Amino acid sequence: MAKKLLFILILIIVGFASFNFISRNTQKEADKLPDQNLTNDNSGGMESDLDPLTIESLRQGEYPGSEITIEQELESGSNYSRYIASYKSEGLKIYAFLTIPNGEKPTTGWPVIIFNHGYIPPAEYRTTERYIPYTDGFSRNGYIVFRSDYRGHGNSEGTPEGAYGSNAYTIDILNAVSSMKKYKDSDPNRIGMWGHSLGGFVTLRSMVVNKDIKAGVIWAGVVASYPDLVNRWRRGTPRPTISGGRGGWRQSLQAQYGTPEDNPEFWNSISANSYLKDIGGPIQLHHGTADSSVPVEFSEKLANQLKAEGKTVELFTYSGDDHNISLSFNNAMQRSIDFFDKYLK
Repeated sequence: MAKKLLFILILIIVGFASFNFISRNTQKEADKLPDQNLTNDNSGGMESDLDPLTIESLRQGEYPGSEITIEQELESGSNYSRYIASYKSEGLKIYAFLTIPNGEKPTTGWPVIIFNHGYIPPAEYRTTERYIPYTDGFSRNGYIVFRSDYRGHGNSEGTPEGAYGSNAYTIDILNAVSSMKKYKDSDPNRIGMWGHSLGGFVTLRSMVVNKDIKAGVIWAGVVASYPDLVNRWRRGTPRPTISGGRGGWRQSLQAQYGTPEDNPEFWNSISANSYLKDIGGPIQLHHGTADSSVPVEFSEKLANQLKAEGKTVELFTYSGDDHNISLSFNNAMQRSIDFFDKYLK
């Protein structure tokens, strides 16, 4: 009996020693492996490193929009109804000017023009002022027109961050597109976009992100690449800055990323011009040769870039005309209407 107990005791001692040996070696091997939790925490790190101004960052965003709410009915136009409406963008209530054609609605809904206005000091902006002859031209010709006030403009919530150092206004417009796709009177498959000056910048940016925009018209657009905006937007030309941004967007971005010459990869990554191959629809450009705010060469260069990508583009320049194409307004407006009629109707 004593021998049997001794034998069992020896087995226990040997087993315990073996277990400790295996455990120590297993831990040593485990220490050599990367921390699994750390690896999971770092997954997607490249995406988080993207500057929010890049086109890729803009593409990764979600723009659900919202139901469009009629806030106020305005005096009717010649053959269309006029409203102040609102929608949501990143939780902000954004106001907009909305027109809807009278008469029998097409089976699939009315074609839509998302209308992007140019720079107006946000504190001076009013929903029912400015661009009335422009919107009227499209509204009278059977289009729903939806002109966002952008955040921080008029009664819209949020801070007016500017267009060139922030994607905020573009985000507001991408949400406007989604909101209008849900609207009961619209045709979600026939949405075009018009932009003037800063609004042209927003239009081009929106079109390289969202292929639901079937056609675009840009007047006197800030449509150059960021390197050209830094180097070729000449002294004396108005250069809007980020609200509250000391020194403006140029100084801020160059302080963080270096100059376009030093860091072309970054500056190209924030330029819509680097992504023109992704535009899904044709573009028409208009520019006065005497424009003292935005050089005509911006539109000329964009036209050549679009052609090089095999895109459909039309360019009209107006000799001696200004930033608003005032002298040739009727001609430019008719060309714009004809263009949308061709590609949206």
